Amino acid sequence: MMIEARPALDPELAALVAAQQHEGGQDFVPDDRAAYFVAVVDGRAVACAAWQPVPEAGVAELNRLYVRPAFRGRGIARQLIVAIEEEALAEGRPVVRLTAGAESPAAIALFQSSGYDRSGAWFTKRLAALVQ
Repeated sequence: MMIEARPALDPELAALVAAQQHEGGQDFVPDDRAAYFVAVVDGRAVACAAWQPVPEAGVAELNRLYVRPAFRGRGIARQLIVAIEEEALAEGRPVVRLTAGAESPAAIALFQSSGYDRSGAWFTKRLAALVQ
């Protein structure tokens, strides 16, 4: 598996977002402030995630995390989360959060096992500093 940065208007990213929306995900409006990533398995885009800086100093928001159903349970979502966290930390954003919203029990378990704490409307994680 490879995780690749993609532009907001990438057709494979758009197909993943459309699949996510079909499963009940939020509407998608491409945002130039966001960084988009796609997980590729055997040449096929199978998952996506994004992050963007928020006005709060040092905070990044993770969003658009989606894995095609046939590829779930393989650790792909967790690898995307790690990629997002690494990118956010490299950009000086040591806190990553995502909307707690109406997530599935599997998503809640994933975020909690990845070190995110639920507080009100958010799951939040403070990242460790990069070792120099």
